[in-house]
Amino acid sequence: MTEIPTATGTVDSAELGRVLVHEHVFVLGEEFRQNYADWDEDARVDDAVEQLNELKSLGIDTILDPTVLGLGRYLPRIQKIAARTDLRIIVATGIYTYNDVPFQFHYTGPGLLFDRPEPMVEMFVKDLTEGIADTGVRAGFLKCAIEEPGLTPGVERVMRAVGQASAQTGAPITVHTNPHTRSGLVAQRVLAEEGADLSRVVIGHSGDTTDIEYLTELADAGSLLGMDRFGLDVLLPFEDRIDTIVELVRRGYLDKVVIAHDAACHIDWFDPDAKKQVAPKWNYRHISADVIPALIARGLTEDDIDAILVRNPRRYFEK
Repeated sequence: MTEIPTATGTVDSAELGRVLVHEHVFVLGEEFRQNYADWDEDARVDDAVEQLNELKSLGIDTILDPTVLGLGRYLPRIQKIAARTDLRIIVATGIYTYNDVPFQFHYTGPGLLFDRPEPMVEMFVKDLTEGIADTGVRAGFLKCAIEEPGLTPGVERVMRAVGQASAQTGAPITVHTNPHTRSGLVAQRVLAEEGADLSRVVIGHSGDTTDIEYLTELADAGSLLGMDRFGLDVLLPFEDRIDTIVELVRRGYLDKVVIAHDAACHIDWFDPDAKKQVAPKWNYRHISADVIPALIARGLTEDDIDAILVRNPRRYFEK
């Protein structure tokens, strides 16, 4: 058993229940919001509570929220929401970038103008062991990204800091990847070089491809496969996403599959109405309403679903 920090306190890993491993509550540029957005804080919080309570009513007990620096992490708002829902929210630490590090790190770090140990490692470890800012909420996992530009110097620096923080604390990792560039393999190499345990790494957005050989190579190295963009049929059709999971299970990789939507109560990257037109099922309801029934119809058992939603996420956290 392992104690897991959530936005409302710690829980035993055995109590996580059914878990969606990659869901945001808010993806929100705070500088943009404060200067340009038409924003009603109370209404947005109420809406988020309603959506998360609905998700809980659909049989999901816990979400992992990988909203870190670069995506608008703001813990006081998450705490306010978490206090009004029985759904558990596990928050993350890390940095989300496809290219450069934030300017706060441009000049400070090993070999830079202000030459000192990597400040990101210290920050991540503090978030994991002491808490985020003055909220008292500890992060439960780490997050980094590698996208189409590949392993840029900034991306590599963040990834190595994440790997080092994981090695020091034992915290698991989620990596945003682009499967079409096979960047999950690059992430595995870099994280392993820094001492991270690949069996406790989710290779995020693996569900955006049907390349089974790539996916099994990632799984054979130990990592979990984040089939975590259900509802984004614009990136890969629903049936292809289902077929890929079914084939992975057929090949014996059930214990490597985790799922989610990568949805959010609110995301300011898109116009809400346009988002609904392009991806009408990109919401928290889709897995419970459509994905699980489709997997059952294709031959997976209820025990298989429990492996994907309960046992695999639990193992991700247990040391």
